[in-house]
Formats: sequence, C-alpha cells, structure tokens
Amino acid sequence: MRHDAPLAPTVVRTTCPYCGVGCGVLATPDGLGGAAIAGDADHPANRGRLCSKGSALGETLGLGSRVLHPLKRNAAGSYDRVGWDEALDAVAAGLKAIAAEHGPEAIAFYLSGQLLTEDYYVANKLAKGFIGSPHVDTNSRLCMSSTVAAQRRVFGSDTVPGAYKDLDSADLIVLVGSNTAWCHPILFRRMQDNRRERGARLVVLDPRVTATAEDADMVLTLKPGSDAALFAGLLVHLADRGLVDRTYVTRHVTGFDEALANAREIAPDIEAVSTATGLPAERIAAFYELWASTPHVVTAWSQGVNQSAQGTDKVAAILNCHLATGRIGRPGCGPFSLTGQPNAMGGREVGGLANMLAAHMGYGAEEMDRVRRFWQAPNMARREGLKAVQMLEAAAEGRLRAMWVMATNPAVSLPDADRARAALAGLDLFVVSENVLSNDTLAAKPHYILPAAAWGEKDGTVTNSERRISRQRAFLPLPGDVKPDWWIICEVAKRLGFGATFAYAGPHAIYAEHAALSAFENDGTRDFDIGAHAGLDKVAYDGLRPVQWPVPAYRPQGTARLFGDGNFFGPERRAQMRPLAAPKLATATSEAFPLLLNTGRVRDHWHTMTRTGLSPRLSAHIAEPPVYVHPADILRFGLAEGGFARLASAHGTAVLRIVADQGVAEGALFAPIHWSEETASNARIGALTQPICDPFSGQPEMKATPVSIAPIAYRFEGFVLSREPFALPAGSWWARLAVQGGEGRLFATDAPVDAMAALMRERFGADELTELIDCDGGSYRCAVLQEGRLVAALFLAPAGRAPLWDMVKAVFADPAATVESRLALLSGRNPGGADPGPTVCACFGVGLNAIRAAFEAGAATAEEIGVQLKAGTNCGSCLPEIRRIGAQARASEAA
Repeated sequence: MRHDAPLAPTVVRTTCPYCGVGCGVLATPDGLGGAAIAGDADHPANRGRLCSKGSALGETLGLGSRVLHPLKRNAAGSYDRVGWDEALDAVAAGLKAIAAEHGPEAIAFYLSGQLLTEDYYVANKLAKGFIGSPHVDTNSRLCMSSTVAAQRRVFGSDTVPGAYKDLDSADLIVLVGSNTAWCHPILFRRMQDNRRERGARLVVLDPRVTATAEDADMVLTLKPGSDAALFAGLLVHLADRGLVDRTYVTRHVTGFDEALANAREIAPDIEAVSTATGLPAERIAAFYELWASTPHVVTAWSQGVNQSAQGTDKVAAILNCHLATGRIGRPGCGPFSLTGQPNAMGGREVGGLANMLAAHMGYGAEEMDRVRRFWQAPNMARREGLKAVQMLEAAAEGRLRAMWVMATNPAVSLPDADRARAALAGLDLFVVSENVLSNDTLAAKPHYILPAAAWGEKDGTVTNSERRISRQRAFLPLPGDVKPDWWIICEVAKRLGFGATFAYAGPHAIYAEHAALSAFENDGTRDFDIGAHAGLDKVAYDGLRPVQWPVPAYRPQGTARLFGDGNFFGPERRAQMRPLAAPKLATATSEAFPLLLNTGRVRDHWHTMTRTGLSPRLSAHIAEPPVYVHPADILRFGLAEGGFARLASAHGTAVLRIVADQGVAEGALFAPIHWSEETASNARIGALTQPICDPFSGQPEMKATPVSIAPIAYRFEGFVLSREPFALPAGSWWARLAVQGGEGRLFATDAPVDAMAALMRERFGADELTELIDCDGGSYRCAVLQEGRLVAALFLAPAGRAPLWDMVKAVFADPAATVESRLALLSGRNPGGADPGPTVCACFGVGLNAIRAAFEAGAATAEEIGVQLKAGTNCGSCLPEIRRIGAQARASEAA
C-alpha cells in the first residue's frame, strides 16, 4: 500500500541518494519494479552527468534484501512478523516507560544523512520538543561536523558561502584532504573542464597520492595532522608580503591580530612549516606564492580535514586565509566544504545535530524559547545533547536506556565499533528503522525493526553541498508494509499523545512548516531562511525546482552566494578569525602500534555497501577489502604483496588483502571503510579506529589511528560462485560481492582440497559436479551444471596462485547459457570470447584487457580510449587509471 507520493509511468525527476553533490536523476519506471536511470541535464548540480554509483542505481532497486514488514524480536532472539499497530504501540509504550522511570534524557535518536529533510524534521521535533530529550544526533557527526563547528565559530552561522559555479570560474582550486576524483567525481569533472577550457590550476594537499593527485598541477603530500600548520604559515606569508586586505578585515572581521599572532607561534617561517608538514621548503613557498597571487581561488576540503580531533581548527585555518584576503562570497573564490552525504546539509537545517535546534538555531535562551513557541512544545530540551560517540559511550554505561536508529549502520561506521555494537545490544529498548533485512547493526538484535521506504519510494527534499534544495521523488510503489520514515515517526508521536501537532497530510505539509519556522522571527538575523516556501501546497511542492537557500519571501529565486557584502552572522555582523591549537595528532605511534592508519572510500562503493553492494558492476573494480602499504613497509614488516595482513589497534583487528602502493607514505596505511561482517570475514575498519573526538565538533579522529601490521598466511586461495549464499569452512578469510546471477566469494583458507571437494559434494550432490582434482598440487576446480547450465563453481589453488574468475563469472552471469565444453570452463577460459579482465570503467563495464589492447593497437591518450571504448566518458573517475595503463603500455613498448 502506497503513501501519497506522486507516481508516473513516464520520466520522474529525482535526486541521487549518494554523496553531497546532489545530482539530478531521471528515473523511468519499467513497470516491473525497476527503472532506467539517467542524469538530468537540467539539474544545475550535475548537468546530466552521473558517477558510476549513480549510473548503477537501477541495479539496486530489487526487493531481495529488503525488510518488508514490522518485526519483533522474540524470546529466542529471532524475529516474528507483526502488524504496524502492534509495533508502533510497543515502541511508544517503551519510550513512555523509560521516560517515566529514567527521565526523557535516557532516550536518544541516532539519525542519518540518508534521511530526507521531512523525516529529519519530525524526528528532531518529536525528541527535542515533545519527548524532551536533546540526544538527537546523526551519522553526519562522522562526516562534516567539524566544518559545521568551524563555520559557526568563524562566520557565526553554518553557512557554505559559495556555489558549484565557482569551480567553473576559479583560476586556482586547492583540494585539501579530498580524493575528489573518486568521492565527488562529478565536481572533479567540472574542475578538469575548467583546467582544460580556462587554464585553471589544481593543487592537491593530501598525505596520500590519490587518483585526484594524478590529475593535478601541484601535489603536496604533507604529514597527517599538519594541515593547520600549512595554512597558518600561509596566513603569515600573506601578512609578511602585505597581501592582507586591511580594508576588508577592518570592516568585516574581528580577531585578525590574535589569529595572526597565533599563526606566527605555529608557523613563524617556511622552515618551521617544512618541519611540521614534512614538505620541502621550496614546494611550500611555491604553493604560498600561487595561492597569494591568484585572487580567484577556491579552497575545498572534505573528510581528510573533517575527520580529525583537530578538524574544527583545520577548517578555521582555511577560513582565516580567505577572510584575511576578502576572497569569499564572490564569483570564483571562497572556501568550500564538499559534503559527504546526500542530505547532511538538510539534517543540519532541521537541527539533526545534538548541539543545534531547528532552522540553524542553537541552545541560547531566546532560540529555545522561539522554537518552543513555534512548535507549541510541551517539553522543550534545555541543553545540548550527546554527540554520536558520546551517545554510544552513554549507552555502554547505562545512562541511555533507549535508542531509535534510523537509516544508518553505526555498528560498522562508528569508531571503536565493537564497543558501539555491544552498547546497542545492551539497551533496554533498541528500535531500528531500516530498509534492509540484514546488516551489522541489525545483528545487535533490536527489539523492533520498522520497515522504512528506500530511494525510489521516498518523497521529500534533500540539500546538497552548495545549499541547493532538490526534490527526491517517488517513482516506485511502497512494497509490502513499508512506510516512509516521517509517517513512522508521526505515528509514534500520536501514540505518545502528541497527535494534534504531528497530523501532517504528507511531506509537503512538513516541508511547509519547516520553511515557516526558518522565517519565524528571522528578519535577516539567521542565515537559514526559506520563508518563500512556507505557503507551498502539494502541487507547488511536487513541482519544486532545485533552488539554493536562503530563499526568503522577498527572494523566491534563491541565493547563489553569501557574504559577498561582508555581512556575516557573528557579533556586529562580522566574521571572527580564530586562533588554533598547536597542530598534533590525537595519538602518536608507538613500538606496539608503529603505523598510522588512514581510512576512506573507494571509487565505486558507498558507506557500508547496503546499496552499492547489490550492484555487480560496482563490486567489480575493487572486489576485496584491501590495505594499501608502501613497498618499503612491505619489506620492513615481512609482508607479501597480494598476501594478507592482520591490522590491530588498541580497539580491534581486521584482516585485509595487501596492496603495494607508492602513493601511501612510509609509516602509513590506507584501508577503505565499506566492508562489514555482512560482506567480509574480518574487515570492519571502524573496529580499529579510535574514538578520540574534536573538542568543538565531537567528530572522531578517523584518519590517523596507530596500528600494528603483521603477515597472516593461508594455504589456499580461490573463489566460489553460487545462486544462493555459500558457507565456507570456519576460519576462512572471505569477501562476498554481488555478481550477475547470484553471489560470489573470493576466499583464502587452510581447508585442504579433499575438505573443499567434500563441501561441494555435500552441498550439491556428486551427480551434478564436474571436477578437476590435484591433491598433490593443491588444486581443485568444480563446476555444478544442471541441464547444461552453470549454477555454481568453486576454484581452489595454492596461496599466491589465486585463480582468475572473470571468464567463469561471465558464463555464470547468463543463467540460460549452455556450457559447451566443461573442460574449457574448468580451465577458466572461454573459447568463444575474449577475456575482458578486471573492470576499470564501471559506468560502461570496460575491462583492463580491452583498454590494454586499445593502447597496444595505437591509442595514445585516455581521450582516444574514450572514443573507442567509451571508458572514462561518463563520470571520469576511471580516467587516472586509464592514463596509468597507457603509461605502462608506452613504457613496455619503449623497453
């Protein structure tokens, strides 16, 4: 049964559910529960382009992994299907009982940047205004909260000043702690277009040489944690060269002298900056001169800056330089935060962070009273709540007794994740609103699982990194008993006795109230004002076009940039430059933990893979959880490239595949965050990371955790393909991924050949098997065919000689294909076709071997590869890899 979101048999304009770029999507339902996906050429964020993840959204719409009905945990620890009334009554009764016995502050909501603004708004309203708990936080705490804290401290408001169009007109773009080519590829294409068309220069500041660095004009591989020292030195350089805009500072900024004096203590000269950052003095001088001499400069940053125990100061150091030069709020220049989630900005707008109230208001007495009066709230929260890491600590200590988790997977994503998962499991009332049937957080056994709408079924708004509000529209019906999050929250509110104030006719009514609150007693005193939307009815809401806030009643067309007039939201409408703490890491390395672990994303996956993990093509580029290690450290610690390593920190462990990478500094490691216990045997990186947080933002340090590394060996390696899940022997290392037609697992094991053969015979029966067995050589290959069609395969080989699976996967992908030669299949070769090799371009499914062949046949550039194979012509995130393949081909030819 559907809610009242509009459905249409034709094209529906909606918004991508992944990163904060906020790309417009055209979805055309196929009438069978799926949809064709394309970029929206009319959406200003992406102008028709989609990245590999957005392009593959159509592969993620199936219901196989969905939770479709409310579930109640029974005495045995399994789940019974119940009706909505029973589930909602029980959740409300549990919240009432805990509030009565322990007080409302024993209750917490943990939300997500995946929620729509309307969902976020009613959750925040219910908890902070009616239950009376300030403990509402979000996984955005792990993403952009250091930027929020810095912008509020410096600007007096959480305001992103600029717009994406500044990336088109800047003469210099500086990327700090951002692998933009992989994490925000649509914006990176705009930057590269600017380089090609206007000659803009691109500088990358990152401890790691990433795909982004490979397409830059200057790369500064600074030490972890030294960003603030570099920008403090830049401020000193600007002052010493007489390049501070004194008129602007005098009129619009306070704290300049204090900030400069502080910068001189941290970075008195370039030699001091060189010592702090590990960069050669001449490289620093060249960067400073370039930044200082280029008025149209955009400095953009992402998680490498934010995910730090000093993230707020790092952002403030960047803002200080832009304020000192007046390079803010004007075309082609300004500081720019690249947001990680599709609605992290919308969550901030409605007060989804524990230290904020709705409409960008804080916990000052006037602001609390204003929100209370607008909501007519009977039990208004009176102080800031617990932030995410603090929240789970309070749950572990018994100070929080109830938690409602919505649309996120904290048992994987939080630091010290093992402790976080145990804390969730110990709650008196643990409720999860989710759209998947199984993940690590659900493995902590919530008392109730509430089936929530997924992308394609949701109807509401999101706000992207440039403050652009866009509609996310439904184009599929709600399956089973699934309901939108806002409906679930409002139904619980009604059962708590607050029905009159949560009786919304639909998401349009929630949005209109949200807009009205933003304008309530505002008069230009707060940055967030979308009062022009306060009167939107359903028809106008359904037709809402993308628009950048503020959208006050007198400017319904929105606002591209802020602060161009020098009016900020601090005291006397000025910005306040802030002094910085002495830059340092949260925890230093030691003899026990001699390496620093950096974490982040890979090109084709997102968060914990509950959506991207459903797509075979997104799983093809990086199929296993890796750890990237400098070759010198591979030698130092007795590791083997392509082998396995056990990483350990003071908090947890993981076992990962070793990848040699010259781009990782000696003494450092890099590991992606995406794998969970659902998708790998032991690869939850959150279990390793430390829960030490920034004192202003509460954002944890996830980029520099001290760890140890040691080799771990297995006797055999292999793969298994099956139509249904396949359990490997205990103690095996494995990574599970989607493949066309079923499931694939890459694995390593100590189980001998005869044990693996017995496993296959037990599972499928000996009559169905075709086997090649070499017990002495340690090799086993097995294909399960039914009526000539491949339904399963397992290949095993000695360690270090892992069999390739590309051609077997291709046969397996077509369940109707008849295997003509069993021997050829077991050889891993397809006599009738070429081996494409590992996927390089996920958008068009182009493999390594095809690209190599094109270069060998005479293609000279990545652009020529695009003409021949289309690889790299969509989002462009594979272009650095294509260029590397070309360089290798030319080097081989020269040799």
